Amino acid sequence: MTSVRLRLLVLALAPLVVLMPLLLLIGMTRWTADYDALLIANVDSDLRIAEQYLEQIMTRTGDDLTGVARSVQFADALTREPAARASYFSETREALELDFLYYLPEARAEGAAARWPVIAAALSGSPATRIDIFPAEKLASFPGRLAERARIDLIDTEAAVPTDREVEDRGMVVHSAAPVTLDGARGVLVGGILLNRNLQFIDSINALVYLNAVTGGERQGTATLFLDDVRVSTNVRLFEDVRALGTRVSAVVRNAVLDEGRTWLNRAFVVNDWYISGYLPLTDSFGERVGMLYVGFLEAPFTAAKREAYLWMLGAFAGVLALSVPVFLWLAKGIFAPLERMTQTMRRVGRGDLSARNGAMRSRDEIGQVAAHLDDLLDQVQDRDRRLRSYAQDLNQRVEERTSELREANAKLEETFRQLVMSEKLASIGEITAGVAHEINNPVAVIQGNVDVIRETLGEDTVPVKTELDLIDRQVMRIDAIVGKLLQFARPDEYSGGDETVSLAPVVSDCLVLVDHMLAKSEIDVRSDFHEAPPVRIDAGEIQQVVINLVVNAVQAMGPEGRLDIGIAPVTRDGRDGVCLTVRDTGPGLPDDILASVFDPFFTTKRAEGTGLGLSISQTLVQRAGGIIQARNHPDGGAEFSVWLPAAGADSQG
Repeated sequence: MTSVRLRLLVLALAPLVVLMPLLLLIGMTRWTADYDALLIANVDSDLRIAEQYLEQIMTRTGDDLTGVARSVQFADALTREPAARASYFSETREALELDFLYYLPEARAEGAAARWPVIAAALSGSPATRIDIFPAEKLASFPGRLAERARIDLIDTEAAVPTDREVEDRGMVVHSAAPVTLDGARGVLVGGILLNRNLQFIDSINALVYLNAVTGGERQGTATLFLDDVRVSTNVRLFEDVRALGTRVSAVVRNAVLDEGRTWLNRAFVVNDWYISGYLPLTDSFGERVGMLYVGFLEAPFTAAKREAYLWMLGAFAGVLALSVPVFLWLAKGIFAPLERMTQTMRRVGRGDLSARNGAMRSRDEIGQVAAHLDDLLDQVQDRDRRLRSYAQDLNQRVEERTSELREANAKLEETFRQLVMSEKLASIGEITAGVAHEINNPVAVIQGNVDVIRETLGEDTVPVKTELDLIDRQVMRIDAIVGKLLQFARPDEYSGGDETVSLAPVVSDCLVLVDHMLAKSEIDVRSDFHEAPPVRIDAGEIQQVVINLVVNAVQAMGPEGRLDIGIAPVTRDGRDGVCLTVRDTGPGLPDDILASVFDPFFTTKRAEGTGLGLSISQTLVQRAGGIIQARNHPDGGAEFSVWLPAAGADSQG
């Protein structure tokens, strides 16, 4: 962040950018919490209304039953024939909108009182109305096919407690009993309403709670009556025209309401969507929690409303922020313009234009004074730069001269040191080699002499061991050859043929003839590229030895197949004319870690085969002729050896 404009903009807008979102976050969080609390309060109010409606139905049922038990018509009906009595009970049940109605004389009532607390209460003289759960057998004993109406197939419901049950055949009833204390008739009048599939009851609760858009707003309300955790009466839809009877409440709600006895006021997953829900536990006449009363409304519209409010607030904040930026920039233009002018001046100076200046400024404030002072400083910098450039040019010239001299001296020193080390090394090795060769020659001569004596003494008797004697002769000859190489390496001057001028092309051609037997054993393609080149001053036998050594090494490196490239071309080196011979193979090349050691005496990669003197002797012969032999790995693969020799007239020209 190097722009002053940007920094001032950030400083000005930082409180707006940082504090406003924080305030918005705090405000929206508080508003969301209050909004959610309001929704919970609404569902709590709805649940209380539904609870009061259920209590009203129970109270009305108990009052109606008590009124019948005390009526003259009921007393008269008890004195009628069974058929007339049954007709009265049927008409009264329909009039009171009951699903069952029957009379228990005192004797029978005492037996039923042990099973039903409401009957026990009525038998003691107090009317009682509670919710009870009737088994299927009890429902089947009543007219009106109540058992069939109560039977509900269970539907596998997401998030519900796992169960093996497939059917709910029990019935949840409003169970009411009133005492009968008439003259000549004492007992209990029992009646009730089956709540399973009682859609009128549940729709009445829904209409009462979510009456219209004025009281309910956009709430899409639902109401449900649960027997245990099964929906036995509901207006929650499983599909568009199918009510979710037989579906079950989620495990979380079941645990809180039925197991712990708490009223649930929170969001809950209802069948296939989220609702702001209220669940009230229902207890039977035994005090056991046997079901739940539920009301709730769809959460989605309110979530959408909150999201819309969030977006509106964020949009308003973005609009304020977008409007603040240009207003601030317009107000701060008087500060930005001089600063930007100075920035452009410094940028030109940074690119090397020391003549750049701010010029006269309109403003006479601190910024204008800084601009004028900057111009004065740039004048001083330009003058000093001019003088420093002059000094630097002189200094660079002197440094270049001294560096060139030091480079030449260092190169000569390194070359001299290398030659001195090599000379000392070769001298030491030469002395050791000469002594070793002398010591080897003596026992070899004795061996050879004794072999000759054996042949002369035994005569024809040597035939059985002729092969062994010939083998001794060949090994003695091999020892002589190795000793000869050692002596040639130790005292090269004694084996030199003196100064001789030769042309390399014929010598190389002769060498290829000499190694033709090796080339014939493998599929090696030999390619020669001989350019016209001047003769060089070296003994023909020595250069032949060098060439054969390089060709043999290349053939052995390539194995059964490959390509051997041999080239001759005139090359000028350090101002001296000369000829360069290159021998390149397509073998694996030389490892980097041994590339600098291939010319060392006794160094070899052919274990138990070579002496390690071939390349070392070749280097000695080439260097004695004033040449250079080098090795490298070719970029296209394989090893490449180059031998540069000065032309025959190069020494006199130099």
